[in-house]
Amino acid sequence: MIETIVKSWLEEQLALPVSAAVPEHPPDQFVVIEKTGGGYANRLASATLAVQSYAATTLQAARLNQRVKAAMHRLPQLPQICAAKLNSDYNYPDTARKRPRYQAVYDLTYYEDVSDPDTGKEATHV
Repeated sequence: MIETIVKSWLEEQLALPVSAAVPEHPPDQFVVIEKTGGGYANRLASATLAVQSYAATTLQAARLNQRVKAAMHRLPQLPQICAAKLNSDYNYPDTARKRPRYQAVYDLTYYEDVSDPDTGKEATHV
């Protein structure tokens, strides 16, 4: 799953908590990843990921966003990642939690195992 690959990569690169949702008791700085779309063609998978950088101040969130972008641009160093292209990034305050946040949206191309975990045969419905 691309989310687990990116989560592990960002945790390693940033030395910060990365999750698929805002933690119940969030630290000062953390990152949330969310897959917003994807596809599969010609044995290559694609995904659009929103990577949200939370921090105590807007400036700190912007700086964390810069670190996230640098790490995401290095993502193709992993053998299963073909490309990581920045689609857009912007200030995106979390009004529900009243927390500063930036968001970077990435288009990823990668190799994904589409075999059935029970049989090992390639899935035909993808």
